[in-house]
Amino acid sequence: MTPKEVLELAKEKGVKVVDLRFVDFPGVWQHFSVPIGELSESSFEEGFGFDGSSIRGWQPIHASDMLVVPDPDTAQIDPFYEVPTLALICNIVDPVTRERYTRDPRNVAQKAEAYLKSTGVGDVAYFGPEAEFFIFDDVRFDNASNGCFYEVDSIEGIWNSGRDECPNLGYKPRHKEGYFPMPPMDKFQDMRSEMLLTLEQVGIDVECQHHEVATAGQAEIDMRFKPLVKMGDQLLWFKYILKMVAYRHGRTVTFMPKPLFEDNGTGMHTHFSIWKDGEPVFAGDKYAGLSETALYAIGGILKHGRALCAFTNPSTNSYKRLVPGFEAPVTLAYSSRNRSAAIRIPMYSPSPKAKRLEFRTPDPSCNGYLAFSAMLMAALDGIENKIDPGEPLDKNIYDLPPEELANIPSAPGSLEEAIEALKEDHEFLLKGDVFTQDVIDMWIEYKIENEVNPVKLRPHPYEFYLYFDI
Repeated sequence: MTPKEVLELAKEKGVKVVDLRFVDFPGVWQHFSVPIGELSESSFEEGFGFDGSSIRGWQPIHASDMLVVPDPDTAQIDPFYEVPTLALICNIVDPVTRERYTRDPRNVAQKAEAYLKSTGVGDVAYFGPEAEFFIFDDVRFDNASNGCFYEVDSIEGIWNSGRDECPNLGYKPRHKEGYFPMPPMDKFQDMRSEMLLTLEQVGIDVECQHHEVATAGQAEIDMRFKPLVKMGDQLLWFKYILKMVAYRHGRTVTFMPKPLFEDNGTGMHTHFSIWKDGEPVFAGDKYAGLSETALYAIGGILKHGRALCAFTNPSTNSYKRLVPGFEAPVTLAYSSRNRSAAIRIPMYSPSPKAKRLEFRTPDPSCNGYLAFSAMLMAALDGIENKIDPGEPLDKNIYDLPPEELANIPSAPGSLEEAIEALKEDHEFLLKGDVFTQDVIDMWIEYKIENEVNPVKLRPHPYEFYLYFDI
């Protein structure tokens, strides 16, 4: 869409307000709005000013002036605002040099796509994340120097099977039995369908929606695969729409990886493939119908897997899900059909066009632009250096004896471990100036100062249960 076409769309839809959106460093959408009269064709070059020092992980206060420059290809009518509003996703630009801002995650993703083309390996990388989430009725939490707590609740929570609900009609999924019950056990079919239809309303192709394994409203809606930057954009729309639909129904959605104890956490299994000249690069006659190139790509992801987790699993809560022996795949191995390996080769279709890798470790607390870019860079490093992934592991990893497991690398056990891995292993991310050293350093600094240390310094409520009487 051209700037002129955007203005024509705005006129056709009776738009009165323009919502300018961009993503902060951790991966949360930010926005501000201007009257439609402020938007002209020149706006798509000149941009709009804002304070970059107020955005997490960005500018110091003495160099705070920044520009958001709308991308006309991202124009959509917001499906929720009462006033007709045009939403535009923006790129971040330095107002003095007019150069793209290196800490803008969307810029990183755009450079990753450009680097892929420069290698000659392919001309497009497709990503299809399966972002799971919980629908809760109530969420409360607080933190103070002398106490802290959290509590979530859901009409579906099995812990409410004895609650007086005037009347309590039962039909609450037991722990780990939420995959795929019919209504009335599944209470959110209509809400998920509303989410699906709203996603389609803004141009997002959806493959399916369903209840997920956990009790208490865990769910999944799958978007059809798209190129890297496009999927980064869509993941932000996805989170926004699901939260807004739930909010409209008096409920709340969270993409927090592990909000419940003793039940499955929330993952984001990510399907990934590279194509060139309209043909799938990963299809071939090797293991599970893969090409040699695909095997090298697997080798790169496995080699850099621990460092990748700093971007694909970037919260301290991520590692409450990534625990050896439980539901999430932490073993850095690959296999066909095997959901206990970090990389699975789906075998649903014999078509070469369906040949892809599924990286099962990530979760939806990630910044999609950064996570997908890091995955692509690891795969390209494997292809460039012909990294052998070793033999596939075609057995249930959860049942392996300890002596055999000891020889297989695993994902980090904490965000701090992932950050340490990234410190030691990030040269592959710097190729093509995709991730700059400044981006790596700021990511590490931000995560340690704002997440790792604050969590590390706080007493945990369960420690009182364990230790108060010592």
